[in-house]
Amino acid sequence: MHRFKTIVSISLRDYFHERLLSACAILGLAAVLAPLLVIFGVKSGIISTLTDRLVGDPRNLEITAVGSGQFSPEWFDRMSAKPGVDFLIPQTRSIAATMVLVDRGASLPATLPVDLIPTGKGDPLLEKYASVPEEVSAVVLSASAARKLQTEAGRTVVGKVGRSVQGQKEQVDIALTVSAVLPPEAFFRDAAFVDIALLEATEDYRDGFGSERFGWPGKPKPRSARSYPGFRMYSDTIDDVASLAAALNEQGVEVYTRAAEIEVVRSLDRSFTLIFRLIAVVAICGYFASMASNVLANVNRKSRHLGVVRLIGFSTRNIVWFPIVQAAATAVLGTAAAFLLYGATELVINVVFGQYLAEGEYVCRLAFRHYLAAFSLTLAMSVLASSFAGLRTAKIEPSKVIRDV
Repeated sequence: MHRFKTIVSISLRDYFHERLLSACAILGLAAVLAPLLVIFGVKSGIISTLTDRLVGDPRNLEITAVGSGQFSPEWFDRMSAKPGVDFLIPQTRSIAATMVLVDRGASLPATLPVDLIPTGKGDPLLEKYASVPEEVSAVVLSASAARKLQTEAGRTVVGKVGRSVQGQKEQVDIALTVSAVLPPEAFFRDAAFVDIALLEATEDYRDGFGSERFGWPGKPKPRSARSYPGFRMYSDTIDDVASLAAALNEQGVEVYTRAAEIEVVRSLDRSFTLIFRLIAVVAICGYFASMASNVLANVNRKSRHLGVVRLIGFSTRNIVWFPIVQAAATAVLGTAAAFLLYGATELVINVVFGQYLAEGEYVCRLAFRHYLAAFSLTLAMSVLASSFAGLRTAKIEPSKVIRDV
């Protein structure tokens, strides 16, 4: 162990003594590694930003039925238990899923017909932008609906549901509390997100039935199982969208998803990865050959000095570490220089393009694991490149040094 420490000390002293050659080796490594880090940082930053935008927008996880069908409660139970389904709720007939809202407390009372959207616990859209109504008489309004009604969260609006029975116009009112208002980017239509019970009661009332829960008059509804023409579905992740859409298509249910937008990001990720790998392979092979030849040339140049070291009692096992230690020193210092160059470049890129990004987004970004992987790979490649020179060192004969002297 003592002799190993001594040979390491000798190697490092010799390395720093020839500071000009060592600096050239360090800068050479940094010149190869820094551009690779920048390319991978841009790839990682852009793809991560696009992926975060996809994942962060619940609309990309939504699977919407095209047209009408007949979905029983048992169907909803089966689909809810299916892997990849995060949220599923029935949707009533669109022609019945409307309500006229009136804000009588506004300075100029406003009336607005809105679409009723079913919601419930776990609704990704509402959980991201607002909150799910806890009461059956609470609603969440879209931004356009709230603006046209001149209302806001905490206010009370009146919902009016009308129907025609044997030529007679009938109407019921219900007081609804606005629990929250969605931002404009969350939902574009004039809509109110309501409890499924209110939506079912609205459909029943228009069909001529009454509702004991809300006190609406009408004939009793038969106890037969309800069938729904549509649904609202969200997947767990963007990776589940395509598989769920395929499963629904197999059942004869046509759906609309944003799978095309998701595939664009995946395709971009694959393209960036391929380009980076090609550039990295060329650069690494070139640097590997350059370092191996430089280390071997250095060993040949110092063969007499290394022979003297062998004469004073150092074994082959010790002397073989001489070029390896110097290559490792180049790897450590060169990687550090490359990290500094990359850090400065990353800062400039993110500042220049920051105006196009939201808070927390980056054009160029590397995680800690990327730095660790770059350092480990560089160190391993440097040690491997110097191994042949180490074997060459082990073959130096002390007798040759004596003859030369």
